[in-house]
Amino acid sequence: MGILTDWITEWLKELLIDGIMGNLGGLFDNVNAQVGEIAVQVGTTPAAWHAGVFSLIRQLSETVILPIAGLVLTFVATYELIQMILEKNNMHEFDVANIYKWVFKTSCAILILTNTFNIVMAVFDVSQSAIASAAGLIRGSTSVTPDMLADLEATLETMDVGSLLGLFMQSILINVTMTALNIIIFVLVYGRMIEIYLLTSLAPIPVATLSNRELAGRDRTT
Repeated sequence: MGILTDWITEWLKELLIDGIMGNLGGLFDNVNAQVGEIAVQVGTTPAAWHAGVFSLIRQLSETVILPIAGLVLTFVATYELIQMILEKNNMHEFDVANIYKWVFKTSCAILILTNTFNIVMAVFDVSQSAIASAAGLIRGSTSVTPDMLADLEATLETMDVGSLLGLFMQSILINVTMTALNIIIFVLVYGRMIEIYLLTSLAPIPVATLSNRELAGRDRTT
């Protein structure tokens, strides 16, 4: 009877260990794949992520958003000029040098506005190397090697049936949780790039207001 009990116990242990290793092995492989995918996606510039969408966003920014930003800049520059003239006692103490300052500031604002898309893309290109380096570190620190799984299996063989049964149930729960997290990661990664495209295409509008002292001061305050 004792021999039969020992055989059943060993059979259950082997069954539970195989189930735990199957759950955790697939889980770790999936985690490694997801970490590598995140590293690639996060380290990809908007231009390289999807060429067709990037071309559409750039065309939209240059043909639709940029003219609107030009109108905003025109209003801001005109308001700035009127405000500058009126603040000197209705031109009784007006300095001609202020006109040159206004022309220079407006010219710089126009130059920056017309190159806003290129400036934003340059920021992503400069940060690309730092993101790629960080992604490599994260991928290396989170990868699960076969040696780790072998050590885990050796540890499981020393546990009793009750502990293995509880760990088996936990591995199933973790597997389901990681599947949900994979979906969330997919949504976040692609949502991030969509958000970047939207912000890049709309960037000329806030840039057009930077030449105004009141709006710039309010932006720094907030």
